[in-house]
Amino acid sequence: MTLSRKNLQKKMNEYKISELSVGMTECFERTIAQEMVDAFGDISGDFNPLHTDVDYAVSLGNPGTVVYGMLTASLYSTMAGMYLPGKYCLLQQMETKFRKPVYVGDTLTVTGSIIQKTDFPAQIVVEVKIRNQNGKLVNSGKYSALVSE
Repeated sequence: MTLSRKNLQKKMNEYKISELSVGMTECFERTIAQEMVDAFGDISGDFNPLHTDVDYAVSLGNPGTVVYGMLTASLYSTMAGMYLPGKYCLLQQMETKFRKPVYVGDTLTVTGSIIQKTDFPAQIVVEVKIRNQNGKLVNSGKYSALVSE
């Protein structure tokens, strides 16, 4: 599969603050491809052999190179800008905890749930959990976002 905007796009949600409530949940899946890892390395300039050299990563007990933690955490941006709330989002803050390594070929399920909402300012706090195809929690955290009316 070629990584492109066209094959990753879905209909963007357009929730406004009045349509959001505590407990609302959205989720999506993303399979991590080698080209995503390569592009992230090029963008970030991080060429640590743990992420780029299979032999090195395997020598440390991994089944292959470890996906950049920040690549996994970048899926918070997808959750905020495409799903919860979507179009009317301005991401303000993010907290993330890297719990287990992610590897090329892993399919990640990203789930976001609103845990707090305020009307003034129009803001939500979303708890995020990212699990791999085996149901293992690989990343967790939360973000806050302003939401237009």
